[in-house]
Formats: sequence, structure tokens, C-alpha cells
Amino acid sequence: MAKMDHINDKILRELSRDGRISNLELADRVGLSPSACLRRVQDLERSGVIAGYRAVLDRSKRGIGFVAYITVGLNQHTKEAQESFERAIARAPEVVECHNITGSVEYLLRVEATDLVAYKAFHTDVLGTVPQVNSITSYVVMGSPKDERA
Repeated sequence: MAKMDHINDKILRELSRDGRISNLELADRVGLSPSACLRRVQDLERSGVIAGYRAVLDRSKRGIGFVAYITVGLNQHTKEAQESFERAIARAPEVVECHNITGSVEYLLRVEATDLVAYKAFHTDVLGTVPQVNSITSYVVMGSPKDERA
């Protein structure tokens, strides 16, 4: 396990802002020599603190004009029902996040679609046909003033 200290925290902050930053620039920003910085980054990768690198995508340039968060309640509170629901959701390309949560419902989904018509088709033809689904509540995203997901 990589030792977490203020320098590793700085490295992680910089890499989460720009995963393609050169080691030379990263070392300069965190106040280390390039070789010491590279060793720390490699240690963070080996230990799993850095699990991977991703591209930040512009949804609108990909034709995604509609985003909603959906809470889903299941009709049975069993492991089998959850696993079956999760398998169905894993096949739905519109679902970009699926979280098993606590509270009055079992799941929180982030769904991206081209527009309202495409979302309605997903809501009716995909989510609405999953036998374990008991309740669906949609929250349409009108704007995202802060979004730090990669």
C-alpha cells in the first residue's frame, strides 16, 4: 500500500485534473525531482490507489443531450432479485452509473440519452420491462455547475 502523505495527495489531485500530464510537469507542480515523482506515481499505481486513467468526454459532442438520475425500488429484497436487476442494467448502454444505495429504494442510476424521446424509450422499453422493478423516480439534470467525475 502506498504511503499517503501530502505529496501523494498533491500528485493525485494533479493527475485527477490532467491524467496526461508529463512526469516532468507533474514533478514541477508537486515539488519533486522527476525520478522521485515517477517512483511515487508507479507506487500509487502498483498499490491500486490509482486504478486507471480516463478521458473526460464532452457529452454534447457525442450527441448526448439528456441526463437523468433515476431511483429504482425493487419488488423483492433478495440477493437474487438484486443480481438479476444488476445483470439487466449491465446490458443497458444508457446506464453509465449504477449504485446500490441505502434508504427507501435500492438503486440510483445515471442515465444518458440523446434526447427526451430516447430517454422515454429506455424508461419504457428497457427499465419498464425488468421484472424486479417496483418503482421508478426520474430526476432530470438541468445543469451541472460542478462535475468532477472523470
